[in-house]
Amino acid sequence: MDYLEQELAKIETKIVETGELVEELGEVAAKELEELKRRRDELKRIIEGEPAESQSFNSVILEVRPGVGGEEAKIWAEDLQRMYNRFAEFNSFSVSQLDSGVIKIKGKGVWEKLKYETGVHRVQRVPETEAQGRIHTSTASVVVLPEVPESQIEIGEDDLLWEFSRGGGHGGQNVNKVATAVRLTHKPTGIVVSCRQERFQEQNRKIALELLRAELWEIEQEKKSKLISDQRSAIGRSMRAEKIRTYNYPQNRVTDHRIGKSWHKLDRIIDGDLEDVVVSLSQL
Repeated sequence: MDYLEQELAKIETKIVETGELVEELGEVAAKELEELKRRRDELKRIIEGEPAESQSFNSVILEVRPGVGGEEAKIWAEDLQRMYNRFAEFNSFSVSQLDSGVIKIKGKGVWEKLKYETGVHRVQRVPETEAQGRIHTSTASVVVLPEVPESQIEIGEDDLLWEFSRGGGHGGQNVNKVATAVRLTHKPTGIVVSCRQERFQEQNRKIALELLRAELWEIEQEKKSKLISDQRSAIGRSMRAEKIRTYNYPQNRVTDHRIGKSWHKLDRIIDGDLEDVVVSLSQL
């Protein structure tokens, strides 16, 4: 049984149990019963095949990691993160740092704009450290996941394994004197997430749960995407290992390989002007 189906079964059991308490506890139990039924109906809609494209989220978690290319790949990952930060600024979205290479972007319609950015981004350019002027190819992987409400992905505490260590986030030397960094393992799926950015353990616990909910949501969407096809099948779900885009600096060109389209304004795109790219992807 899939994770969401297990959660649905738990909620159905709670509905029965709470229903038996309504007469005894009155309004308190009635409100709890109403909330449980709302969660049940929401989960049913997801399980029955509501595609990811029809869901609206106003907050996303975006992760950029360097891939092939050594030090240049690290620089490229930083350039991509700056690009998304600038894009957020242009759209008046708010940005917060969750961990190294991981940010949260909040704003109306942010998921609709960024959901097709997941995949491998390849760059072709002459690194500043290259004395011979040779063009190098490097990559970085981008993962964009929605921040999923607690009501949509309910996680049982018994399913979690928490581990704590001394952090290394902002806050100076004091942050390393207490166990603020969090490593969270989801036992049923084996997913591991970590966070060490904040100075306080409770903040990092909250962020780790947000990351885990997003990962669980993605697993369920990937399963359903195999069964669901629509006009956007040419783009698909942008699998993490799929090379989706090339940024060619010598030709000032960006090419999205999923739709076979190029834009000869790499300098503007890398500075955050992604709107034409976003619109082209969303219209197919």
